[in-house]
Amino acid sequence: MTEAARVSALREALATRVVVADGAMGTMLQAQDPTLEDFENLEGCNEILNLTRPDIVRSVHAEYFDAGVDCVETNTFGANHTAASEYDIADRVHELSEAGARIAREVADEFAARDGRTRWVLGSIGPGTKLPTLGHVGYTTIRDGYQANAEGLLAGGADALIVETTQDLLQTKASVLGARRAMEATGTDVPLVVSMAFETTGTMLLGSEIGAALTALEPLGIDMIGLNCSTGPAEMSEHLRYLTRHSRIPLLCMPNAGLPVLTKDGAHFPLGPEGLADAQETFVREYGLSLIGGCCGTTPEHLRQVVERVRGLAPGERDPRPEPGAASLYQTVPFRQDTAYLAIGERTNANGSKKFREAM
Repeated sequence: MTEAARVSALREALATRVVVADGAMGTMLQAQDPTLEDFENLEGCNEILNLTRPDIVRSVHAEYFDAGVDCVETNTFGANHTAASEYDIADRVHELSEAGARIAREVADEFAARDGRTRWVLGSIGPGTKLPTLGHVGYTTIRDGYQANAEGLLAGGADALIVETTQDLLQTKASVLGARRAMEATGTDVPLVVSMAFETTGTMLLGSEIGAALTALEPLGIDMIGLNCSTGPAEMSEHLRYLTRHSRIPLLCMPNAGLPVLTKDGAHFPLGPEGLADAQETFVREYGLSLIGGCCGTTPEHLRQVVERVRGLAPGERDPRPEPGAASLYQTVPFRQDTAYLAIGERTNANGSKKFREAM
């Protein structure tokens, strides 16, 4: 099947049925005890394994495809400028991204050749380790880094790009625009998906509410929006309900296997395979999700049960009522007013800003 035909088939699947993605990647890799030599002495840099131990990465993808999923995410969560800079390998972002996508592509094609069922590759674009809103890193620096990440993923054969686990709306925009620039530069057009991480507080890390996120991101022309990581499915329900009511575009959800519980052996994720399958079936029926999967703590067995549960299930009907408005970093304000005058501005004060005081 040609690349264009594969991408077209993915768009068709996302529009008509429930597509199931894979689960956790990092813990699956670590379970195979890669050596410090495998990591090229960059301990914890899982993306290096795309080059040094492709056999390990390949085996993880194969386990998920064996469980029946439709698509896998590439092992490229940290193949971006800020995360790679922590290991002084920011110049290798494209190389690591392309290698990760190529491994996933080969495994997907092998499974497709066995039974004729198309398998897809989602190119993972992680959040990185710096927050541009707080001035940790320049906007153009990370945008260009995400472009290199996305160009590598497309060169390696990704069928879609998933900007995931985003915590800062400015970082999310940089990821989306970097991905768009990559598509323009490579002459490709694949689905662009955004998946946000909401804390147990009910907001993103910097305090953004779900309405602010939707208002800020939907106009960027993304193909799908939703949530992953941070919490289990129980804590995601209200956010998904909001998206169901207001989002014009399709929805996704990839939760952790519950909220982690700290034990003497490290973090333990308490939600079993049946619990995840229960939650995802409910989400598909009630909120009309098109793409589902798992995040931290989820295993091939979790996904096998999810696949069985949603097989033949059509996403619930949605009747979204978009709410035009403007958003700050924190909340959205609908363009709906009781008085004749609506002011949109930025609050400043002479004590908090030397520039503003001098301007006054």
